[in-house]
Amino acid sequence: MTRLFVVVLAAAALAGGLAPAVHARGAAIGIGDQKASMFDDTRFRTLGIRFARLTVAWDALSHEWQRTEIDQWMAAARRANVDPLVTFGHSRTDRRSLPTPSRFKFEFRRFRERYPWVDTYATWNEANHCGQPVCNRPALVAAYYKAIRRECRDCTVLAAELLDMPNMVSWARRFTKAAGHEPEVWGLHNYVDTNRFRTTSSRDMLRAVKGKIWLTEVGGLVRRTSKTKVPLDESPTHAVRALKWLFREIIPMSDRFERVYIYHWSAGGPQENWDSALFTPGGRPREAYDIVKRQILSRRRA
Repeated sequence: MTRLFVVVLAAAALAGGLAPAVHARGAAIGIGDQKASMFDDTRFRTLGIRFARLTVAWDALSHEWQRTEIDQWMAAARRANVDPLVTFGHSRTDRRSLPTPSRFKFEFRRFRERYPWVDTYATWNEANHCGQPVCNRPALVAAYYKAIRRECRDCTVLAAELLDMPNMVSWARRFTKAAGHEPEVWGLHNYVDTNRFRTTSSRDMLRAVKGKIWLTEVGGLVRRTSKTKVPLDESPTHAVRALKWLFREIIPMSDRFERVYIYHWSAGGPQENWDSALFTPGGRPREAYDIVKRQILSRRRA
């Protein structure tokens, strides 16, 4: 291929509005983990990670034990100079209960008053998953989304975090219709694409929505014990291959993949039903950690 032809082809792609295949820095990398101990790990601090994700129940502040957990996580994040992404989800005391939009607004106000320095939120965790009480209620989640936006006009508010399941596109479209506008940012958990070495759902999401897409939870599966109908391979070796696929094939597809939050930092032990961690329960680094470390350092040099 001649140099002239390459230049002409590139110009044509830009004129046609096509996104470049690879962007210079790649998506910013954060970590999703519920454990506050992550922030005091010297390896976390050495990498200079600036973003972390925490999932909280919509009624968390009504329960002292949950307030304590969040307080500890938030305090550790501030010490580490990390910007939190807070995602709301189902109640941990009554999984099927759902707030009215006015009750959700009240609970969000309480959260903002307690943690006024947090300015990045996702409306609902894996909202299209039918283990969630909002699975068939995108209009209700849209009402929650509008409440957060009204209460925190300077915040970055993700429309919802969706799992790459067959109902993902239809759910997103119903949400957008109910919201009355195209959201600026969405969350996507593309575990299936990443662990099956494909790009199908990630491409579908790019076509279905117009805003930026943050991959707010994704990782290579090491082990799981949860009951599920979605078959995925699992092992430390598989996890390495999956993360390589994520960084090599999925993220470079579009510069709209602005952030990626790897789930998670350290495994909690055999009592946990999902393990895609970068460290063993005893704190020993897995090879997957090296993959993420190299990606972070490469972005720092860019």
